[in-house]
Amino acid sequence: MSRAHLEEIWRAGVEACLPSRVLPPHLPAPPPGRTILLALGKAAVPMARSVEVRWRGPLSGLAVAPHGAEGILRRVETMAAAHPVPDESSIAAAERLLALAQGAGADDLVLVLLSGGASSLACLPGEGLGLEEKRRLTRALLRSGASVGEINCVRRHMSRFKGGRLALAAPPARLVTLAISDVVGDSPADIGSGPTAADPSGLEEARAILARHGIGAPERGWSETPKQVPGAWRLVANAATALEAAAARARRLGYKVRLLECEGEAREVGAGHAALALGAEPGTAIISGGELTVTVRGPGLGGPNQEYALAAALALTGSRGISGLAADTDGLDGVGEAAGAFFGCGAPGGEAALAANDSGTWFAERGALFVTGPTGTNVSDLRIILVR
Repeated sequence: MSRAHLEEIWRAGVEACLPSRVLPPHLPAPPPGRTILLALGKAAVPMARSVEVRWRGPLSGLAVAPHGAEGILRRVETMAAAHPVPDESSIAAAERLLALAQGAGADDLVLVLLSGGASSLACLPGEGLGLEEKRRLTRALLRSGASVGEINCVRRHMSRFKGGRLALAAPPARLVTLAISDVVGDSPADIGSGPTAADPSGLEEARAILARHGIGAPERGWSETPKQVPGAWRLVANAATALEAAAARARRLGYKVRLLECEGEAREVGAGHAALALGAEPGTAIISGGELTVTVRGPGLGGPNQEYALAAALALTGSRGISGLAADTDGLDGVGEAAGAFFGCGAPGGEAALAANDSGTWFAERGALFVTGPTGTNVSDLRIILVR
């Protein structure tokens, strides 16, 4: 019953953030001219489809999604690119999106549909910076334990697309961005590295992040970001949307709910949440959102949610009646095909797996991986611990 309740609560949170539910109330009025739709991110195709079925008047454009999730649209072209490390298709996508925005006229609307994952899917390195150097830098940042905000700050200052540059390409057309947030705090500059948002951070801040994490800074590719950009920007769903829906379902199932939104190292947060569960009243559901990080030291498989789950299970060793599920709302957690993992009280042999960042293998051997496939949305992670 616990595993069934865990999945039911998790799915309630994800379903509340599907584009078909959250996007329609925020659609702008059609323009006198054309509507050019630019969708990018893990939810790009479902977001574009939600607009397609409701839009009156001319509609064209491009939706850029991860390989394997591009789908088919009736009025908008689709394109696949790489995630989480960009490739040649990511550059082609960014160039195409910029060209479409630049081709818009004064009577047109450029409608940008933005979701997490866009940073890698549309990538145009700064002047003089090659793709391989950008890939090396991205891998180093992802393995360093840097926060999402830190990674995106560096990305914005080494790009000709992010950090408001797409917004600068749209005038004289009207520009509207509708975003599904996968970052704590919902900063427009951090969602997809803010291609249509002004960037409050400075160039020296980005350089300092690399120095702080011991990553060599490229000599070329740097530029300051625009501090003012045109257009309207609207948030349509975020982690709070998922948390509230998950909490409502947990209460319906009879649990008392404690909600948390957090960042940090996955194994440390997992152990901390396990401690909260050990001190909680019976019948409590601890539900948390926010995106965690992993400092990669070993060659194993897994992702932040699986590492959180393994650390929590180890911290629960010797207890009874506590179970959990940690999974990414987009359906993919780090390396592998799983969204996350179920966990319980104890993890025999888990210490070695955690040291090797090999939580994915440990959970796979025990049939505890949670596999969903692409969900059609992306509001970071959703984790549930139930105290029976």
